[in-house]
Amino acid sequence: MSDIELRLRTRVATSPGADQHHVLVRRESWRPEETAVIVCDVWDLHHSQNAVRRATEFCPRLDALLSFARDRGMTVIHSPSDCMDAYQNHPARKRASEAPAAGNAPPEIAHWCSRIPAEEQAAYPIDQSDGGDDDDPKEHAQWAEHLRQLGRNVGTPWKAQTELLTIDADRDYITDRGDEVWNVLQQRGVKNVILTGVHTNMCVLGRPFGLRQMARNGMHVTLVRDLTDTMYNPARWPYVRHFAGTDLVIEHIERFVCPTITSDQLLGGDEFRFSGDRRPELAILIAEDEYDTRLTLPELARRWRDDFRITIIHGSEQERNDIPGLEALREADLLLLSVRRRTLPPEQLKVVRDFVAAGKPVLGIRTASHAFCLRNMPAPAGAADWPEFDQEVFGGNYTNHHGNQLKSQVTYADGNHPITKPLGMLPVGGVVQHGSLYMAAPLEPGATVLLRGELNPSAAAKQASPEPVAWTFQRRDGGRSFYTSIGAPLDLQNRFYADLLHSALRWAADIAGPAPAASRQPRPFVDDWDLTHVPLAELPPAAVAATRATLTGAESNHVWFRCAVRLTDHWVGRDGVTIELPLEHAAVWLNGAVAQHRDAKFLIPREAIDLDDANLLVVRLPINEPLSIAPRVQSAGRKRELTGRWQLRIGNGDWSNIPLPARYGASTDILFETTNDE
Repeated sequence: MSDIELRLRTRVATSPGADQHHVLVRRESWRPEETAVIVCDVWDLHHSQNAVRRATEFCPRLDALLSFARDRGMTVIHSPSDCMDAYQNHPARKRASEAPAAGNAPPEIAHWCSRIPAEEQAAYPIDQSDGGDDDDPKEHAQWAEHLRQLGRNVGTPWKAQTELLTIDADRDYITDRGDEVWNVLQQRGVKNVILTGVHTNMCVLGRPFGLRQMARNGMHVTLVRDLTDTMYNPARWPYVRHFAGTDLVIEHIERFVCPTITSDQLLGGDEFRFSGDRRPELAILIAEDEYDTRLTLPELARRWRDDFRITIIHGSEQERNDIPGLEALREADLLLLSVRRRTLPPEQLKVVRDFVAAGKPVLGIRTASHAFCLRNMPAPAGAADWPEFDQEVFGGNYTNHHGNQLKSQVTYADGNHPITKPLGMLPVGGVVQHGSLYMAAPLEPGATVLLRGELNPSAAAKQASPEPVAWTFQRRDGGRSFYTSIGAPLDLQNRFYADLLHSALRWAADIAGPAPAASRQPRPFVDDWDLTHVPLAELPPAAVAATRATLTGAESNHVWFRCAVRLTDHWVGRDGVTIELPLEHAAVWLNGAVAQHRDAKFLIPREAIDLDDANLLVVRLPINEPLSIAPRVQSAGRKRELTGRWQLRIGNGDWSNIPLPARYGASTDILFETTNDE
């Protein structure tokens, strides 16, 4: 049997400790007989109707993938958690339970895994503490009633895997136990695991057979990123569409857990897309050192995720004329450029040339007019340039810029264009441009000027003519472009220029209708839980400012802190644990149960603890009494001080618990773990 050819996508920091990442693809050949596909929790029913709808939509594609896997000799394992009773006499269930015990079973392979070491310093990308249900409330109530009529538990209505997925009784395996999955993998000589199913941010990551356990125990594991779905509610931070929330979780996985693939690599054709997600693919290419767009553009891109699936491609920080991961441009529908004077390896520049020649939209800001050539110099030996890029792609004629100390005023040249009309009227005199005014005139035929800039009156500016600042261009290859010389950091903080870029992207992608409303801007530490560090001598300035600006004294007389603590069976003694916290007015809850207070300690009985699992710990204090001492967990002579990242929120809501177990709802960035040697 021939090998399976895969393209595994990962994200690697552009430099140690950097928040920017290269999106890299490596090609690998996997032997089918050494490869398993694990299907995670694709149940017959779910408490969220939207979750059922999305799973139903991708199941035909997933079933085709499983058929392909069997035909190629791969091992197929179905893992619908909590549903083994439905398969007591199924041959595939017996086959899994009868697999011989592996001699190399990892010590915690039977347990949920809330985090692996690579994630310890990572900020988790979404808030799923409400359970992630994104149903319409009215539909949700109707769905709950439907489940009751079926005789199902409304909260956990699943009893089996969906019938939309075929289980081959002669070849497949059924188990939801991590140790049994491990036994099957060892028995079959499996080295590679392909994981698919739901939900990405909960079970796919955390189950005993999930991505974290496979990755930390040495399996070569990958996620099929187009055959999965998250439990994420757009009404929660970061307030993006459901599918954009899935994107963020997948990016987290690619950075810290394992690579991902798409189903078309196995089945051919196109990757699967949900019918509700038709966002174009936007590639943002950043390789310049003058204006810090490596910081400003990713921040702006957060606002564009509802309209676009976004890949940010960064130039190398070690080699000026190299852009790792540029191959991602081949999959993009449109390109936004912020590049300055890079001469690239010929094969890299060819990727850009091919993209332009295909007639796809290109947008550029600031130094993109001189992206791929040096000033009055040829490219170095072995490198390629494109001196005509400005004229051919943007219709521009950049020659220089006015002095950096000179400010300019920007006004409409065409305020009724589809790009500028949604922006509304400008203030009298226009909008200031803090970056120097570029000299770009005269433009090529086919250019339509939208914004014009003029230097503020001064002796140095007396002879200066107005310059085009933003324009569109109809290219000879049939594609259309947009360019603006705006791009300095202060300018991109201006809401008008930020909206200009968003509007231009929508125009380039032919997205009709009004732009989505700006993402909700929550009040820090008031509308959401935000990260802080404990012990905390005083409230963060942002929390103080938000409280003073928006809350009355009656509304803000409590401050809440929460974290998750993984308590192992061996660590917890028979009497449970105590939380040592010598603060007179503190109240403490564990998993929603209030803790009994005695002599600066809070008592948690063993039966209230989810052993070998995450537990939600919540502390409430008066607003004037922050958590100035890190709580200490104690049991059977062992101690664990909870110094580190917690979440903080101010107000009088009832925030002592979340509506689901901490293993599902608590984020990895506030997790503390106990070890037997503490």
